[in-house]
Amino acid sequence: MQRHSSDGHEPVIRFRTAGLVLLAVHLLFVAWVTLRPLDVPWVSAANLHPLAGIRADLALGWQEGGKRLGEGLVLLAPLGVLLPLAGGRVAVSRWGSLVRTVAAGALISLGIELLQTGVPGQVVDIDSLLLNTVGVALAHLLVVPLLRARLRRGAKAAPLPQQEPAQGPTPTIPRVGVAP
Repeated sequence: MQRHSSDGHEPVIRFRTAGLVLLAVHLLFVAWVTLRPLDVPWVSAANLHPLAGIRADLALGWQEGGKRLGEGLVLLAPLGVLLPLAGGRVAVSRWGSLVRTVAAGALISLGIELLQTGVPGQVVDIDSLLLNTVGVALAHLLVVPLLRARLRRGAKAAPLPQQEPAQGPTPTIPRVGVAP
């Protein structure tokens, strides 16, 4: 008879499943926002000079510049939490997790920028790649260590599974002689 018991991994599995679902939903939203064609009369040239777009945004004033920079930071920031959550690892190096998450966020942002080259009305901007990556890193640093600590505390506090009672001594087979 096989027993199915809680061994402290159920919360991690639930968080991982929720992370995968939320990650898929967020990536679909990001794809819809960034990869839909825009009907505009003209398109600015691609920005391939780092920080040039950020300087131009700040030249518009603090309110407008802050709004544009905030949009760049927030677009992929949820990936900083959702990627580790979907990974499902609770006991992992903080720096290793940060590096993996930021690298994955940068690659996703780069993929979006490369896909935008074929979408009418969308323009490649190196600064959005930088802002998206910084947003992922900030979200990861602010949320993931606290969430993992909470999960670790919850896993330790889970009750230990009860063992089945012994069913008696292990049966033995008498030795049989080997034929010549």
